[in-house]
Amino acid sequence: MRIAYVYDAVYPWVKGGAEKRVYEIGKRLAERGHEVHWFGLKWWNGANTIEKDGIIIHGIGKWDNLYVNGRRSIGEGIYFGLKTLTSLKGKFDVIDCQNFPYFSCLSSRIKASLIDSKFFITWYEIWGDYWYEYLGRKGLFGYLIEKLVSKIQHYAIAISEKIKEDLKALGFPESKILVIPNGVDYCSIKKIDQREEKFDVIYVGRLISHKRVDLLINAIAEIKKEIPDIKCGIIGDGPERDNLRKLSLEKELADNIKFFGFIEDEKDVFSIIKASKVFVLPSVREGFPNTILEANACGLPVITVRHKKNAGASVIWQGENGFVVDLDACAIANKILEIIQNTEILEKMRKSSLEFAKTHDWYRIVDLIEKAYKEVIECR
Repeated sequence: MRIAYVYDAVYPWVKGGAEKRVYEIGKRLAERGHEVHWFGLKWWNGANTIEKDGIIIHGIGKWDNLYVNGRRSIGEGIYFGLKTLTSLKGKFDVIDCQNFPYFSCLSSRIKASLIDSKFFITWYEIWGDYWYEYLGRKGLFGYLIEKLVSKIQHYAIAISEKIKEDLKALGFPESKILVIPNGVDYCSIKKIDQREEKFDVIYVGRLISHKRVDLLINAIAEIKKEIPDIKCGIIGDGPERDNLRKLSLEKELADNIKFFGFIEDEKDVFSIIKASKVFVLPSVREGFPNTILEANACGLPVITVRHKKNAGASVIWQGENGFVVDLDACAIANKILEIIQNTEILEKMRKSSLEFAKTHDWYRIVDLIEKAYKEVIECR
């Protein structure tokens, strides 16, 4: 098959869940003999078209930053949509466009019609009314463009059952929805040694408002009352960095919380996770967080929160690979204590977490993707 992926952010120059998914799936499809292309913005120096791990990557435009004041740039989304319309060239059996930043979905649909390609959109999140919370009155524009994209003709890949249900609520036909979750490079992570420096609690992710890392810091402050030397690591960077550092100082947690900032090498990240006991993801907005699977692959149970936009909660098997708790610092603190103070519970959940991650190895996910593409192509 000749397969084209469309997404503005390109891994490893931009690191996030969607770009990691495209990269991991794309390189494995290329290993199986498929011709895989990725059309995105050019985040690298040198030629516009390069090859990385078997994927032919096309830089079809340049933009300085995906985010403005911690939010996705609307201008960038429009720009990439226009670039997709003019620069998505070639004959492909499948075009798989990632739903963000929406405008490229419309352009890719036009291109797919012109070259008779089967057209997929991979859906990571459905925001619905959350657009108004995110942008105020301007959220109407986001709400309408999301709804418009859901109405164009395509096969939908939902990364979780929650996203599938959200698509159905938009009126999308269930018969055209495939649930194919994110994956994890289980075998590679298994080979990484843990760091000598130990932590009780770890967080990995962007430091942006909806991740609610402030709740984790407040939870550590509560735990310190019982365990004065509690240790927490926070890996990542973002617009909330200074506010979070200030909060940790106000809570007198300078000796308890270590801010690592952004760490380039994933192996270093996994070595720190492996040196920890529990992973906390207090985010109120997720699709299918890779970090849950990565933490599980490192042997850590994950604590996340109940929220209508946190589809990551559906990835947790309560009491097995983690816990879902209320959106409250004390609730998070109590669950952390329950896990780290009971070696029997911690060991049981460690084994369950590893088993859960193993079932989501990327090669199993690629089996599902490859089968889905082939079945749709054969229905011509």
